[in-house]
Amino acid sequence: MVFNGPCIIQLPKVSDPRGNLSFVEGGQHIPFDVRRAYWIYDVPGGMHRDGHAFRQQHELIIALSGSFDVVLHDGTSETRYHMSRSYYGLYVPPMTWRKIDNFSTNSVVYVLSSELYDASDYIENFDEYLTLKQQQP
Repeated sequence: MVFNGPCIIQLPKVSDPRGNLSFVEGGQHIPFDVRRAYWIYDVPGGMHRDGHAFRQQHELIIALSGSFDVVLHDGTSETRYHMSRSYYGLYVPPMTWRKIDNFSTNSVVYVLSSELYDASDYIENFDEYLTLKQQQP
């Protein structure tokens, strides 16, 4: 399974009167095996998560609760994705700048990652990111 860029992935949804269930399997629904999961929550109103990109890491971003926007930049243009359903995930490939904002009350951002935490994989300066993107073949 290969994606050419960022995209919304509809995850399986098992509907049940007792409550719905969704799941994701690495290599089945997303083009990577999950090596790490983390979540962002209790973001104060009006705040945003500063942007960064990863050199190698792939991510799937899911709104487990509430809603938020993910703003992606590919080095040329910017696209905003509104995340508000727990059965949709936003696939973010390596070398894609991303920031998260517009958090609703009690929102939870759930992120599945292809890599263990590695500070050297982060690009936290947008100008550096643009320079690296221009150097790509």
